[in-house]
Amino acid sequence: MSVEQSKAPSPYSNPYLAGIALGLVLLAAFVLVGRGLGASGGFSALVAAGLNAVAPAHAQGLEWLANYLVPGTSPLKEWLLFEVVGVFAGALLSGLLAHRARVGVDKGPRVATGVRLGMAFAGGALMAVGAAFARGCTSGQALTGGSLLNLGSWVFMMMVFAGAYGLASTVRWQWR
Repeated sequence: MSVEQSKAPSPYSNPYLAGIALGLVLLAAFVLVGRGLGASGGFSALVAAGLNAVAPAHAQGLEWLANYLVPGTSPLKEWLLFEVVGVFAGALLSGLLAHRARVGVDKGPRVATGVRLGMAFAGGALMAVGAAFARGCTSGQALTGGSLLNLGSWVFMMMVFAGAYGLASTVRWQWR
C-alpha cells in the first residue's frame, strides 16, 4: 500500500450510531454533572472573565454575568468552558485521525473567499445574538431542552429548520 492510499480519508460515521452516541453523552452529562450540554455558557464564562479583568465594577453590575462572577471562584472554572475546549480538541483529533483535517475555505465556484468568510461571520454573529436573546445556544436548546421535552425548545428547533429552509434559496447561488 502506498503512502497516498494509506492517507485516504476514512468514511464518515453512521449518522444513526453517531446520534445514539450523542444521546449517551447527553445522558452521561445529566448523570455525572447534573446538567445538559450547550456551548454558549462556555463563551459567556470567557466574556465574564475578560470583562471582570478589564472593568470589574462594570462586570459586577451586569445581571446576565452574575452567575459567572461568584466571589471566591473564577468564571474560568465553568464546566461548559471545559466542554467547549473538549469538543474542539476532540473534533480536531477526530479529523486528524480520519485524515480529514485541512486548512481551507469551503465555498462555491462563484463566490470569493472574502465574501464567503464575511457571510460566515455574519451568520455566526446572528446566531450569537439569537443565543443571547434565547439565553442558550442551539445545542443547548435542541439537545438538552429537547431531551427534557421542553415545548419552547421543540418550537425553537422547528423554527430554526423553517428559517434555514426559507433562507436557503437566497444563499444557494454561492454553491452553483
